[in-house]
Amino acid sequence: MNQTSDGRRPIASRESGWAKASARWLAKRNVSPNFISVLSIVFSIVAFVAFYLDAGATGNHTVFMILAIVGIEGRLIVNLFDGMVAVEHNKKSVVGGLYNEVPDRVADSFIILGAGLLAKEQPYGMDLAYIATILAVVTAYIRTLGASLNCGHHFLGPMAKQHRMALLAVSCIVSIWYTPVFYYALIVMNIGLLVTCYRRLSKIATLLRQKSSDTNQ
Repeated sequence: MNQTSDGRRPIASRESGWAKASARWLAKRNVSPNFISVLSIVFSIVAFVAFYLDAGATGNHTVFMILAIVGIEGRLIVNLFDGMVAVEHNKKSVVGGLYNEVPDRVADSFIILGAGLLAKEQPYGMDLAYIATILAVVTAYIRTLGASLNCGHHFLGPMAKQHRMALLAVSCIVSIWYTPVFYYALIVMNIGLLVTCYRRLSKIATLLRQKSSDTNQ
């Protein structure tokens, strides 16, 4: 299964007690899901600044990597809460769809480009980050295109958002001992993103053919 009945990304932690309690706390205090969505940009900027400062060798590498992980994981957590507050606590707004998508694309860009700063000394290191940023947007575009064609939202991987962020978070840990890891992580990310684009397009094409076949019967 790559989508839920309400079209949201299937996330196991959504059913956890801490997530439900946190979403309930936010909803009771009338925190807007749109505001929570924008916070993903704030966390991504935290990660980007950590990568930027580390690339400039202006401080402690380990501290910067921990800060980058905080930014990456914080981005994912608020992405979890915005949907829970909106859907499960009836806080949806008419522009919620925009807030659900646009901040995500901005957050992806900050974090991936930030990782690229630590790979720029390698051959085409920053180019890999640029390409990954573009492909991350394309994967989301293909998903929303499928929904616009009445084929639903499909969150197929192997390099969906949570996979990209997990790869970079693990890279932050590994980089404490081996900094060039970001270069190889970006190579893996780009390959995975290409496969992800292909799988999502194939899924949509299959569903469109099925719809056409059913209509002609």
